[in-house]
Amino acid sequence: MSADVSLTRHISSDQPRVLVVDGSRVVRQLIERVLKAELPNAIVIGCGSGAEAQRHLAEGVIDLVTTALRLPDMDGLELARLVRESGNQAYIPVIVVSGDVQERLVARTLSSHVTDYFDKALGFDALAAFIRGYVKPAEQIDGNVLYVEDSRVVALATRRMMEKCGFKVTHVVSVEDALALLETARAQGHGPGTDLVLTDVNLKGELSGGDLLERIRNHFGYPKGELPVLVMTGDDNPANQAGLLRAGANDLVHKPIEERLLVNKLQFQLRVARRLREQAGAQA
Repeated sequence: MSADVSLTRHISSDQPRVLVVDGSRVVRQLIERVLKAELPNAIVIGCGSGAEAQRHLAEGVIDLVTTALRLPDMDGLELARLVRESGNQAYIPVIVVSGDVQERLVARTLSSHVTDYFDKALGFDALAAFIRGYVKPAEQIDGNVLYVEDSRVVALATRRMMEKCGFKVTHVVSVEDALALLETARAQGHGPGTDLVLTDVNLKGELSGGDLLERIRNHFGYPKGELPVLVMTGDDNPANQAGLLRAGANDLVHKPIEERLLVNKLQFQLRVARRLREQAGAQA
């Protein structure tokens, strides 16, 4: 895929066509139900096998594919590869929907053919909101982002991406500066003082993005749902990536940064965190 191919090229329709591939008819119907509630104009096409999905892909434009990892006739990752190689569309987002996706994510065994993943443990209502971020990218969710990046050029470009989509961005160049802001907010009784942290791994100060992640989770004690942390990395080492996820990163953002993917990950994490806060407030 060339770097200038935009995710929105094939998902700007008022009637997005979503291919839902899962061997369970019950699961397909459940996903269709929540999608229709969230996106009333969506055309949801259910497929019970990879072969059936391939037939629909060959027949017309599909805006997004969700697939289980285990299909009756093939692995979901194999289907993702076939989608990529079909060539009839420049780019189709392929979302893996599975109960064990977090395990595979930590093990870094999800292939490069997969656009993103969704863990069933978050619930199908959250899945509908997640997919909305792809098929209706114009819909925005506001949030405050604490952004840690020491490259002025990278920071300027990435900050513009976020602010263009409605995020309020506080940019600092070091982990030390980020920790100072978090400490001040807590001392003033404002909790984290931000809705999400986006940090690079490699920074010029004494502390790295991994150190910031460790302090957020252990020193401050903020769980993933209270303060999501997205870590930007250009490191392809699976062990290093897995270490960040085990240390408490909500997700990784791979460099070079693709705007639509970054924005969708930010919006999704903010939606989940907001929902968790609402649930906690209702139970209080």
